[in-house]
Amino acid sequence: MKKNTVILGISAYYHDSAAAILRNGEIVAAAQEERFTRKKADASFPHNAIDFCLQQCSVSIEDVDEIVFYEDPLKKFERLLQSQHWAVPKSIVAFLHAMPKWLTQNLWMEKNIARELGLPRRKILFCDHHQSHAASAFYPSPFEQAAILTVDGVGEWSTVAWGVGEGNHTSLQQHMTYPNSLGLLYSAFTYYCGFKINSGEYKLMGLAPYGQPRFADTIKQQLISLHDDGSFTMNQNYFSYTHGMRTINRRFEALFGQAARKPESEITQHYMDVAASIQVVTNEVLLAMAKHVRAQTGQKNLVLAGGVALNVVSMGLLQREAGFEHIWVQPAAGDAGGALGAALWAWHDKHKNERRPTRTDRMQGAFLGIDIPLKSREDDIALNALGGVWENQHENTLARKVAELIAQGKVVGVARGRAEWGPRALGNRSIFANAQDRETQYKLNVKIKAREGFRPFAPMVLREDAAEYFSMQGDSPYMLFTYPVREERRLNPAGDATDIYEKVKQVRSNIPAVTHVDYSARVQTVDASNAFAHTVLQQLKKETGCSVMVNTSFNVRGEPIVNTAQDAYRCFMATDMDYVVIGNRLFDKTKQRRPAK
Repeated sequence: MKKNTVILGISAYYHDSAAAILRNGEIVAAAQEERFTRKKADASFPHNAIDFCLQQCSVSIEDVDEIVFYEDPLKKFERLLQSQHWAVPKSIVAFLHAMPKWLTQNLWMEKNIARELGLPRRKILFCDHHQSHAASAFYPSPFEQAAILTVDGVGEWSTVAWGVGEGNHTSLQQHMTYPNSLGLLYSAFTYYCGFKINSGEYKLMGLAPYGQPRFADTIKQQLISLHDDGSFTMNQNYFSYTHGMRTINRRFEALFGQAARKPESEITQHYMDVAASIQVVTNEVLLAMAKHVRAQTGQKNLVLAGGVALNVVSMGLLQREAGFEHIWVQPAAGDAGGALGAALWAWHDKHKNERRPTRTDRMQGAFLGIDIPLKSREDDIALNALGGVWENQHENTLARKVAELIAQGKVVGVARGRAEWGPRALGNRSIFANAQDRETQYKLNVKIKAREGFRPFAPMVLREDAAEYFSMQGDSPYMLFTYPVREERRLNPAGDATDIYEKVKQVRSNIPAVTHVDYSARVQTVDASNAFAHTVLQQLKKETGCSVMVNTSFNVRGEPIVNTAQDAYRCFMATDMDYVVIGNRLFDKTKQRRPAK
């Protein structure tokens, strides 16, 4: 290929549309469309994300050598037709609902992409969905060779795939296929427990520790036939996703003794127990899969992608018990990450270009999105127009001030530098708060994030201190694994709470705001490469003796994580957040003014 080769990867039209761009195989930028349109899980063609990637790479669309779409639409259409054919006549309504979009848009993907971008069709390639996941997991990882495991709802036909990556080649050796799918199984329970599919799975995972897995045997005896290698067959008598507009049917509801929970209604112990049950089964299935892959490949390292790889509880279990020395998960493991994987597949697998693993990984801390500069005249003008009043701070002074505010129990938003790639806020589009304050979880959930009060928050901790607080070794920079809080930091909760929200308020450790009811925590370790957050934690340790703080995404329920300086200020003013840092500006809520009419 030519000296300066530019490859653009795209995912679109299902959920989490995104774009990622490579120059000579190096990752230059990646972003989801939702961050620009402010429409959560935006599935539309990612024009804004593409424009951002082109700007970061300093090229025009005409300069791009190849555009790679993250799946094969013809194979996906084949699966749709065949699965609907199997279910006739029950599938008629779903078939008629799906066909207009396929016949006018999805089936002509090559033509559509060419038209959207104004490029010749010869520049457009298609990559198998799970091959995109595999490439996104292996090529940015720090390993010269590794086993690969991809698990999601469904791509074209595959729902699970495993294989091996070595050098500049990935090979998927075995697949599990639709309609048998761990991702679709978990999503069925997400729906049953009253949460939205493709966004509520995190809620189901957070709900699980409040329950007892009393339905786990029912799931394994009635819903799936599990084999030793982790593969399984689903009993389609209880599901309707192959032919209907719902994922489950009345037989499923009868099996568990209650109807699906209505969204926003009370969460009873029944649904907590159901959530606990499917999490236990998911853990068992994934652990069996990983152990099988370990035995078949003989590899000491494992990389993962696909939406199910964002189940941090299961990933923590694999890290402890699957038998691999090291496990690495793509930070954008879902469909958005397929855009990056498609581009990497073209560069390495298709064009056979050399790969050079680095000591950590090639993800640049996942800070691949749009930049909020520390100083910007343009942002000054925009923030002033919104009514912003701020103090400009020196970098070190600012970090110390933020630490002091957190120690005082204040909640501080941070929006500076390049936005994170993937669903986790890692310090550049984050909300920081005191992990030692027992009121923090309630305040963040109810008064700031406007989300369900039972949901846990993640700790950000200095890497060198992590083992003092959590039973873990090594790094967790992308917040993709759960670890137990150390025994010596645990406390026995006072009282015998039965209500879910009473349980939330019980103090279980000396870092109560980040200790879930099962004494687990979704840990992010921070070193000097994440400079501002690292300095804040160092200063916080000096202030309080504790190098742990809450880190949650800078957004409110139903909205994407903030992207621009204006997004950050609007979110700050719409909540009970006390302070916000935008670039090197510090905003005090009590000093803000409203813009002139």
